[in-house]
Amino acid sequence: MKMRKQIRMTAAVLLAAGMLAGCSNGAKETETTSANDSKHTEIRVAAAASLKNAFENELIPMFEEQNPDITVTGIYDSSGKLQTQIEEGLDADVFMSAAQKQMNALNDEGLIDTESITDLLENKIVLIVPSGNAAELKNFADIQEAASIALGDPASVPAGQYAEEALTNLGIWDKIQDKVSFGSNVTEVLNQVAVSSADAGIVYATDAASMADKVEVVAEAPEGSLSKPVIYPVAVVKKSAHPQEAKTFEAFLKSDEAMSVFASYGFSAGS
Repeated sequence: MKMRKQIRMTAAVLLAAGMLAGCSNGAKETETTSANDSKHTEIRVAAAASLKNAFENELIPMFEEQNPDITVTGIYDSSGKLQTQIEEGLDADVFMSAAQKQMNALNDEGLIDTESITDLLENKIVLIVPSGNAAELKNFADIQEAASIALGDPASVPAGQYAEEALTNLGIWDKIQDKVSFGSNVTEVLNQVAVSSADAGIVYATDAASMADKVEVVAEAPEGSLSKPVIYPVAVVKKSAHPQEAKTFEAFLKSDEAMSVFASYGFSAGS
């Protein structure tokens, strides 16, 4: 009887020990998985619509390949709309606008890491027409001869703000208002001209290059029609939940390989 009792007690002890070991191993596995998950970070980049092709087609995949623990999600729209969204609490880690105006406004409001601001790229604004140039426009000022015109809304679209400035300085802005339809971002303007919904439009040179088979560039904005060059600044958003990863992405955008990609899309280095 004593022998049987000892055997049962020994079995019970071994069973309990096995269960404890199993719990311990399970806890360790969960902890490892949790640790691995914590190493993977998603950052969100709020960027001007004119940057979407370069970011999505090449730059983000290139960055993620070099930094497998970081995923980048792009949010694209007019810089003015993105500015408003950031002011209203958009969960963004990096902001890259198509003009300094929006970046400066956010910085003045204390929403940008001031030391991270970099004037990264320069672009040009150009007059475009549908392929074939049926309106036979020959220079930038000829936009007033077009029957219908697509422009970015100056209230929120930097390309529209540049267009208004250039056309005002050329004495044309007030003359064309009854012909203009305003787009909510520069991509919308480009598409209107590409499908011949508008006879002419003003977009960035890089946008025109992305649809070279559907639109023709008539001319760049004349020298002196803009008071400042078209600069694209980039910076880390101050309330970023992942500031280190955001700075890593910004540093990547400044690299020679990233700048080569930007150049292939028609951008030049910011001044």
